[in-house]
Amino acid sequence: MDVSFILVILLFGAIATYFVGDKWASKAALIFSTAAFAAAIYVTYRFTGGGNVNYAHAWIRMPRVTLAFVGDGLSLSMVLLTTALTPIIVFTSFGNLFPKTRGFYALIMFMAFAMTGTFLSGDGLVYYIFWELSLIPIYFIALVWGSGNAEERKKAVVKFFIYTFAGSLFMLVSFLYLYHKTGSFYFRHLYNATLTSNEQLFIFLGFFLAYAIKIPIIPFHTWQANVYQKAPAAGTMLLSGIMLKMALFSIIRWQLPIAPGPAFEYQYIIIGLCIAGVIYGSILALKQKSLKKLLAYSSLAHVGLIAAGAYTLTIDGLRGAFLQMIAHGFVVVGLFFAAEIISRRFNTDEISEMGGIRIQTPRFTSMFMILVLASVALPATFNFVGEFELLYSLAQTNIWFSVIGGTTIILGAFYMLRMFQQVMLGEKNTKFFADVTFSEGFVMVLIIGVLLFFGLYPQPIVDFVTPELERTLEFINRFN
Repeated sequence: MDVSFILVILLFGAIATYFVGDKWASKAALIFSTAAFAAAIYVTYRFTGGGNVNYAHAWIRMPRVTLAFVGDGLSLSMVLLTTALTPIIVFTSFGNLFPKTRGFYALIMFMAFAMTGTFLSGDGLVYYIFWELSLIPIYFIALVWGSGNAEERKKAVVKFFIYTFAGSLFMLVSFLYLYHKTGSFYFRHLYNATLTSNEQLFIFLGFFLAYAIKIPIIPFHTWQANVYQKAPAAGTMLLSGIMLKMALFSIIRWQLPIAPGPAFEYQYIIIGLCIAGVIYGSILALKQKSLKKLLAYSSLAHVGLIAAGAYTLTIDGLRGAFLQMIAHGFVVVGLFFAAEIISRRFNTDEISEMGGIRIQTPRFTSMFMILVLASVALPATFNFVGEFELLYSLAQTNIWFSVIGGTTIILGAFYMLRMFQQVMLGEKNTKFFADVTFSEGFVMVLIIGVLLFFGLYPQPIVDFVTPELERTLEFINRFN
């Protein structure tokens, strides 16, 4: 079994989910997404045992395009994240009643397929196709099943689509230029491309625009909060938990090894932009009255720190980025799910209309508190491991980067704990808040278990990603 089998399961699952009808769509999506996760675990097991899990098949003769899917420590870690979170996201949606259910769950499966293909692709053009394919399902998920005014929702989603699609065109131009120079789209061949400093800058900026919009890095962030708020909970989880990781992963897989020169030359400017996003996202989170918007700007702050760590061009920064991508994926899905649970019961997203939940359900309050503490990188949680290594890498570049970037922990603790106080504590709310169901509690306990386990024992993931990161860093450092 190779990595292509995971893609086959997800694609077949998307088709089957649509054709089984509305009644069985959610169950079919859960079965196939769980099967994809099991396949990802088995492929990873084969890879760690020294087996070849790559897949390559000639697709187009001219230009030379190969269906190349690569399974290594970097791609498989992201595939495991994607296939682990997808069944969780599907399961969290069981509490909602959606019109056209089969279309909703089929799009979730198709999006998981596109994102997994993005992580696995070793051919630049195939990678670009999967990158663009992932836009289609989230566009319709947010547009058709989103919340709020239909016209405002359409405006937010169209803005997101145009932003990300336009930015990706610059990346496509970069790939076409690289093919002209090397005669190949394969990433290992592109790593060895002989480029002048001006050519590297052109390639670097082409990739940077695509990734800065998707992450997002300021000033390319203006689409994020509205889309997160308007999208249904599952769509928000897919966006924040997995989709933005495509860009962070791609910085390390594609941009830095191919065009490292500008990353060294303009390092302070790039890291400065990323850290500005940390501060900006934290300040905006302080001002939010909507729970989903607060979590959206909190996510902006955290991913800004991940991007800053990647651009330090150190092994600690690259490794910290991967650790934090995984940790952030789980914690942000947990937080948005908790927000969805509250929204289901109170039928509101406004923080001012919440409060008094602790008195009615101490169990849910305790689980929500653990997720909040994990998001602010409390020691013994997985997020602490990633943020510590990111801040250490920033200190190696410039101590002030680490000091300023570290404000994400201080500001994050302030606005997240204040949010917890306003949402969960206080006098009993006049609205009845039913305790979490077994399925809701199961999802939250599962996510918390992952965050605590790898917070105490992160070594398996560290050992898994480090060898490939060291090889990638060798390509990056050839121009240093």
